[in-house]
Amino acid sequence: MVVSHFLHWIDTARVAERAAAATALARAYVNAELPFEDRCAAEAALTLLLDDASSKVRQALAEVLSTSHHAPVQIVAALAADQPEVAGPVLARSPLLTDSDLIDRVAGGAPATHRLIADRPMLSMAVSAALAEIAGPEACVILVANSGAEIASLSFRRMAERHGHVALLREALIGDPRLPADCRHMLLTKLGEALTGSPLVLALMGRARADRVMRDACVKASVTLIENTRAGEHPALIEHLRLRGDLTASFLIRTVAHGKIDFFGSALMALTGHSGERVRSLLAGGHDTALLALFGAAGLARSTHTIILRALKVWREVANGRRVAGVQEVSWLMLKELGGQAAEGDLAMLVKSIHLDALRQNARGHALAIAAA
Repeated sequence: MVVSHFLHWIDTARVAERAAAATALARAYVNAELPFEDRCAAEAALTLLLDDASSKVRQALAEVLSTSHHAPVQIVAALAADQPEVAGPVLARSPLLTDSDLIDRVAGGAPATHRLIADRPMLSMAVSAALAEIAGPEACVILVANSGAEIASLSFRRMAERHGHVALLREALIGDPRLPADCRHMLLTKLGEALTGSPLVLALMGRARADRVMRDACVKASVTLIENTRAGEHPALIEHLRLRGDLTASFLIRTVAHGKIDFFGSALMALTGHSGERVRSLLAGGHDTALLALFGAAGLARSTHTIILRALKVWREVANGRRVAGVQEVSWLMLKELGGQAAEGDLAMLVKSIHLDALRQNARGHALAIAAA
């Protein structure tokens, strides 16, 4: 029998010869229709090759068996646990490795192992979760770029928490449409922190001004973020903002000024505990007294009530088709409630900044339109 001769010959063969023989035997096992006895003998011979002193022989086995659905499971498992150059093809391709096998390899593997698993053609949420929890930023970048990987929201969150300071991963995560809104906000904040800590920024602006600019930029980015956030994600984003201390009255005033009424309603639900139906009903057509009571229950200072009410009424008219208005007009009407341009105080400064931002944005858009004409 051929296998019998092979077992006698292998002890005296050179490494290159043993590697070539391993390749031929493995191909015969997965591709040929061998009689049962020959198949058993071939499997025994392949198992014996796992103990070969040369990694080149074991690597030859791994290259052939890594793509087969019919390879011996115990041999594939042993190869997957071998040194990186042997395990690589199996970890990267073998369809016989279960989620449990892959998670074990992630738990005990080196960064190179993590990168190989992250790039497999198909990855379940469970394996992706293990990588998100354990792997380094390079493997996480590969995971996010892998279109065949199923990634749960919690796994996105863990990658953002663990490695959000790494620019390459941060860029990959922000570019992924599956990224939950609260994770997106977390990464925007980490980007702001990275910029604030830049020696160049500190040299140009100083710590106090850099912190202030960063806070303002993050707030504006957060309002913009809401535009691309599905209503179903509002509760998670609101809870994230609340835990960070970012769900402030000034932030909510910005959202109302920009017409993010659905988000504002979700925030009021979270802050008051009122049902969604009741809050939406009040925002859509509630009387002033009921709305002011709602604002009070949410913890909004009495001084903010009138400008929020004014903005809501304008956006109602816009929604009902009775008026055409944008952030510039709404913020101006809010400012008028405080006394116009002559108004002073923190609240007036906030509304003025919203109005000036809207003026600049509209002017920029008008200039671009003229240039494109």
